[in-house]
Amino acid sequence: MGAAPREPANHRAACSPAPRRAVPLPKGSERHAEERVSRLRPDMSLLPRSAEEFSSAGYWERFFTKRGERAFEWYGDYHKLCGVLHKYIKVQDKVLVVGCGSSELSEQMYDVGYKHLTNIDISETVVSRMNLRNAERRPGLTFQQVDATRTPYEEASYQAALDKGTLDAMASEEEGALARGMLAEVGRVLRVGGRYVCVTLAQESVIRLAVELFVQLGWAVRLHCLQEGSGTEGDSFVLPVFVLVCTKLRQPMATPLLEMCLGEDGAPTRLAQVAELLSAVREHQAYSVLRKRLRTSMDASSSPSLTLCHAHSGLPRYTLTVQDCPPGAKVPRSNHFAIFVVPQGSDTAWLYSADEGRRQLAASANFRRLVVAAMHRNQEYEDMQAVQAELSPMVMELAPPGMPANQQVPFLSVGGDLGWREEVSRGASALSGEFCVENVRGEDGALYRRLVFLSNAALVQSESRLVPSNSAASSHKKKMVNKKKKKKVNAVAAPSASSTCLSVDSGFLCCAHHEVMVAGLALLGVGTPEAKGVPLAVLLVGLGGGGLPQFLRDFVPEVTVEVVELDPVVLQVAQDWFGFRPDERLTVTVGDGLERIRALEEEGARLFDVVMFDVDNKDRSVGMSCPPAAFVEASILQKVSRLLSSRGVFILNLVCRDSALRTSVRERVSATFPTVLSRKVEGEVNEVLLCSHGASERSDAARLLQSLRPAAAGLQSALVCSRGSGAGSRPHIDVAELLKDLKVEHS
Repeated sequence: MGAAPREPANHRAACSPAPRRAVPLPKGSERHAEERVSRLRPDMSLLPRSAEEFSSAGYWERFFTKRGERAFEWYGDYHKLCGVLHKYIKVQDKVLVVGCGSSELSEQMYDVGYKHLTNIDISETVVSRMNLRNAERRPGLTFQQVDATRTPYEEASYQAALDKGTLDAMASEEEGALARGMLAEVGRVLRVGGRYVCVTLAQESVIRLAVELFVQLGWAVRLHCLQEGSGTEGDSFVLPVFVLVCTKLRQPMATPLLEMCLGEDGAPTRLAQVAELLSAVREHQAYSVLRKRLRTSMDASSSPSLTLCHAHSGLPRYTLTVQDCPPGAKVPRSNHFAIFVVPQGSDTAWLYSADEGRRQLAASANFRRLVVAAMHRNQEYEDMQAVQAELSPMVMELAPPGMPANQQVPFLSVGGDLGWREEVSRGASALSGEFCVENVRGEDGALYRRLVFLSNAALVQSESRLVPSNSAASSHKKKMVNKKKKKKVNAVAAPSASSTCLSVDSGFLCCAHHEVMVAGLALLGVGTPEAKGVPLAVLLVGLGGGGLPQFLRDFVPEVTVEVVELDPVVLQVAQDWFGFRPDERLTVTVGDGLERIRALEEEGARLFDVVMFDVDNKDRSVGMSCPPAAFVEASILQKVSRLLSSRGVFILNLVCRDSALRTSVRERVSATFPTVLSRKVEGEVNEVLLCSHGASERSDAARLLQSLRPAAAGLQSALVCSRGSGAGSRPHIDVAELLKDLKVEHS
């Protein structure tokens, strides 16, 4: 279950321009961006996340229909393919060139020393023309009319078989039967250690057919992703060329040996399944199309993203999001292109994670195109200069159309550094999936601890502010004195207090909706003379990191809190990393919140003064991420009503992007509770509903709002006078300010 995360909104007040540091790219990098990218790709791959179109047979049918014979110009000539050809085919090898057609590749290979080429094609016209063309200049280069599915050659008579586009052409015939026949024949004529080298555009059906066949035979399979095809600037199909290399082994592999390489010399990345290889191919194809679109057009309405991964580890390292300025924007003539590096730990902030936030960031930076670069968890980054050097060649591929060749591209940042993030724990829950606990340094310089479920890594599930623990305070001061004498060597140095010397500040609520929920206690008169000594019973569904219930226990007088949490792993994380400590005034029931509500109603022995719902919805297909729909059904709301005392208040954290669904929820809540006050959280989708059995008339509700002013002062005083769990702990909350924007919901 877990407490509900705060969720960024689609709007927010304008921000001031981020401080920026312009750093020119290395001299000449703009002019030679393409060459540098091809050299760097062995170390890093660009892998966009959506590429489904390239698995469509219709896509490739349109491609080849539109191009006819021109399609095969895309595969490149010897000069573009020579690097990978020389890697796998020796000059002295006996090579069978399958479906040679009228390509010049065999002629070019012959001219550089490949003298043992046997070229075959099923077309008598092609064979005659090629023999005539080479009779004088290349007397040793022969062309034969042979069916590639039934060749006359002896078994194991060739060291290599070369295929440029033939597999692509044959795979669509007879539901792949011709292609399978050709590949089987290739396997027959190749010696042990021999290689089938196939230049292909890697249509999914083609690669699947070939790879699955050779995997079944126990061959080693490697796929190189080379440069884009040689389409013209006006051509909308700009795709990478792939070279499939399948090696015949003496002992067939028991488990598939599948590898992917970037460029002709890229280090191979091992893949476990054919599906992973096909997915990698689609991603590279999608990136090529995206890059072509970015090179030739501007579009402020879309924000395409792509992820840069290490080829060796396969782990995401950067996510790049492209944001163009809107048409008509007044941008200085020299401001073509810039890169904004998001500080570590700030990637979930609205300004960087929401579409509207990035548009606002781009407007503040005021460039024709801004690339927002976010760094990933579980990765190490040395400093801004190292990040710049790593990203410079890659981001140049995303430059806007019309940018001058020698244009300097600035790297922008907040404060000139990379921020700081430290992962302190990682685990998995059967209910919530994989999670991590991390310490980050906020843009305010303070340290925070976060719980993030990686299935939705853009949302912070729980967050607490960290302070030096009492036991470490004196030794920490001594270390700080000593460190002042040392020279600073790392611009991204971690905070001097280690994780073991930090504790959670229970008086600081990081989530604004938690502050509003606490302020809602003013409806009960908490802190007023009339409420002095009166017990306050709270039922809270949803624990998260435990910040809200701990604040209630530590600072609200006479309170007892029962928390219901579905996921035992969340409870353990709260205790291990967020300082959550249950006691006789703060108890936890592990179980389903709905079942607990039903059980409490059936028992009929307990009433609560406050029932709070702060529980997230795991079903992302619904337009309401908090709470799950079942929690706001009429029957459950009625049970909640019956669990409340006569003065009781129901407090709901509602996160709903679907306006119709929100209206439906509001109507159901209003049907159960005559008075509903609401408070939207600035910059977030969250809104808090404060529901009671009190005044039912509109005028009465208005008077209730007026009466909250003295009640807010009473609650504020009570919170400040209560003693927190740690020495020096105090509540950081302004109740009056939080209640100022309350509105009456009308049914």
